[in-house]
Amino acid sequence: MFDPRDVYGIVRPRDVEEVRDTVRAFARAEGGPRLQALSTGRNWGLGSREPARDGVVTLELGGLDAVRDLSIEGGWAIVEPGVTQLRLADLLAGTDRMLNVTASSGHTSVLGNSIDRGVGLRRQRTLDLAGLEVVLPDGELVRVGWWPNGEHPGAVNPQGLGPSPLELFTQSDLGIVTAGVIRLLPRPEAQCVLRLGFGSSRLTEAVDELRRWTAQGLVSGVLKVYDTVSTRSYGGVADEYLAHLCVSGTERSVAAITQVIQDEAEGSGLFARVLRSDRHPPAPDDMVAHAVERLYAGDPSRNEAMLRSAVGREADRVDAEGGGWLFFLPLIPFTGRAVSRSQELLAQVHAETGVRPGSTVNALDPDVVDLVVSFRFPRTEHHAEQAHRALDRTYELFAEAGFHPYRLDSDHHAWVDRLSVDPAARAFVRRLKRTLDPRQVIAPGRYA
Repeated sequence: MFDPRDVYGIVRPRDVEEVRDTVRAFARAEGGPRLQALSTGRNWGLGSREPARDGVVTLELGGLDAVRDLSIEGGWAIVEPGVTQLRLADLLAGTDRMLNVTASSGHTSVLGNSIDRGVGLRRQRTLDLAGLEVVLPDGELVRVGWWPNGEHPGAVNPQGLGPSPLELFTQSDLGIVTAGVIRLLPRPEAQCVLRLGFGSSRLTEAVDELRRWTAQGLVSGVLKVYDTVSTRSYGGVADEYLAHLCVSGTERSVAAITQVIQDEAEGSGLFARVLRSDRHPPAPDDMVAHAVERLYAGDPSRNEAMLRSAVGREADRVDAEGGGWLFFLPLIPFTGRAVSRSQELLAQVHAETGVRPGSTVNALDPDVVDLVVSFRFPRTEHHAEQAHRALDRTYELFAEAGFHPYRLDSDHHAWVDRLSVDPAARAFVRRLKRTLDPRQVIAPGRYA
């Protein structure tokens, strides 16, 4: 229930040449609508397939759904925008490689989420991008970053030689991405997931302890902490934060490190419970714990249960019939003080608007947390207005605290200028846009 845009039509190409033909046709037109590309359109909570601006024709790339090439030995796959994370994960099942999957539906686009700088359970997805195939605004096809050529592709090198244009096409309206080289991770020989519960009064100390373990190399992948609202919405214990952390490696290293973390947790006195997946499997109805364990292992097959719990519908019916769902996605420091401050700000949003946000900490490294703030609401006009008011207020309060979003929704594209570090840098990007796309063939996106 974001603001609807004027969309004049939809084009659904079946291959790259049809994308190029479409772009060239729009480039020949004077003063016509602009093209807005999307992959599967399932960018839920951020506007889904809704463009950021009016007067566009949507170019839906879901029909480009080939896995063009796959190298288990080299650790990469060439995928088109319509390839979902469930499909690619299934292709990798039983191999010694896995996909860095997200906690969203298995029916979401691997490439679409990667170029919007999403976050998986192992790392940020921009780190998975090795190369991109892009149709420029004049219809020219270019490949940037690393691309395998011939029988001897060599080692993956996303930066190449000289200035790297790869990052120009993430969160970008400079071209239309038609394929990408996605890096695949080595599949761990063993893994154990620990679930640690703690009360809200211990939040600052507990986060600092979790940060210490992460900084000292005890944690594999992205450590997650569900707040009291999110925990309760999935059937957890009231007034409890619940951390999920993964240890992966060889059988012996996992056993040793898991025991070290258990000893550290019990010795700290901060955690009300410490449960290990090898000794305390999650209850059959604990959909989050079951899903998170699989996700750390590159398997998104349990994600649909979490999706149904959040919005009440399957992936293909979320936009038409699902419950209200909004996201705010800031990066904050990985410190107990910063995480506690974020919870205070969300409590203020609740007090001012009546909407209670939920949040999940995703620790990307020892210094940075991706905080997923969610607003769930009944799908009525009144509740939608209330939730969007709460979202607007969250943008304002977090910006004042220096907690800036790293992804934007379709209604908040103007914030890219409000949060710009240097106006000259923004002017430079717009100069590139004018140079590459003087006819404005590609519509300005959320980050234009």
